[in-house]
Amino acid sequence: MSELDQYRAEIDEIDKKIVELYERRMAVTEKVASYKIREGKRVLDPEREKAKIASVEALTHNDFNRHGVQELFEQIMAMSRKKQYQLVAESGSTNRLPFIPVDSLTGNGSFRVVYQGAPGSYSEAAMKQFFGPDVKNVNVQTFRDAMSAVDEGSADFAVLPIENSTAGTVAQTYDLLTEYENYIVGEQIIPIRHCLMSVEGATEETIRTVYSHAQSLMQSEHFLSGHPEWQQVSMQNNAFAAQKVARDKDITEAAIASKYAAEAYGLKIIREGVNQSESNSTRFIICTNQKIFLRGAKKISLSFEVKHESGSLYHALSHFIYNDLNMNRLESRPIEGRNWEYRFFVDFDGNLEEPGVKNALRGLRDETMNMQILGNY
Repeated sequence: MSELDQYRAEIDEIDKKIVELYERRMAVTEKVASYKIREGKRVLDPEREKAKIASVEALTHNDFNRHGVQELFEQIMAMSRKKQYQLVAESGSTNRLPFIPVDSLTGNGSFRVVYQGAPGSYSEAAMKQFFGPDVKNVNVQTFRDAMSAVDEGSADFAVLPIENSTAGTVAQTYDLLTEYENYIVGEQIIPIRHCLMSVEGATEETIRTVYSHAQSLMQSEHFLSGHPEWQQVSMQNNAFAAQKVARDKDITEAAIASKYAAEAYGLKIIREGVNQSESNSTRFIICTNQKIFLRGAKKISLSFEVKHESGSLYHALSHFIYNDLNMNRLESRPIEGRNWEYRFFVDFDGNLEEPGVKNALRGLRDETMNMQILGNY
């Protein structure tokens, strides 16, 4: 046996003992969990863990080992907590989540939907695809207006964009989700295909001014670069741009908007697909002020904050790994009034009635700050 093989054999023997001690420790963890369940104590005891880390660090003989032992025992105690959360859930001691499963979102059909923008917008298209073409609806000027309408009960559902496949997330929607007690109950993805449109008689040669949302102008930059003589004017919404062109009846004006806008305002489509990306799409969320979710819902969104210290986000996300939950989105937004601190938003696969989901949420609630379940859909 070579010298290296001897060292490896020695390490194998040590590792075997480490595994034996780990399993022995986890067996004691189950007894700890039983005691806490019986006495109604919380799983997380931060002062105990802090003292434990200090005590094992004191047993080491150099700074490198001290840091390594700190990381090792943080992981061991994290696994111990997760096991305890699991046992607490299995005992039935976990509080029921305040969300009610339903068979239908719309009940008897007497409901009203609000969306931001004007008729002909992609938001209106998302609403009609989700609820049907004859849905009772009202449009408002801003995302906040839409959330407020649902919050105060003047509308039952709101349709808001939350993500574009090329431009990224809609930051304001994320912020409003934490500000209002409204919950996501559905989503709708709409392909984005911008069109150049104007009144009858207009052509690319007669156009001098193009109106659209700033993002749509940017997404159509390649096409617009072929017309440097056109003035580009940013508007609050693509549908508003189409509305203005229809109202002005001027062949020197055009709008970049959707085919839905052209239909809504009687405009002629001069050129389709002026945006660069053929795969561009926007994801819209459907919100309500009721804590409900459809039976069979498969995605959960939540937000939380963590302490501004090393490893805090890692430990929070480990609850998804331990419970075998597939996390498919992680976003962060700065927390107002707290420089360089962030609120995190997570989308993951699951249903609020699943044991693994309940276990993960119990751990996150104990180990993060201001956790909010934003919806199951």
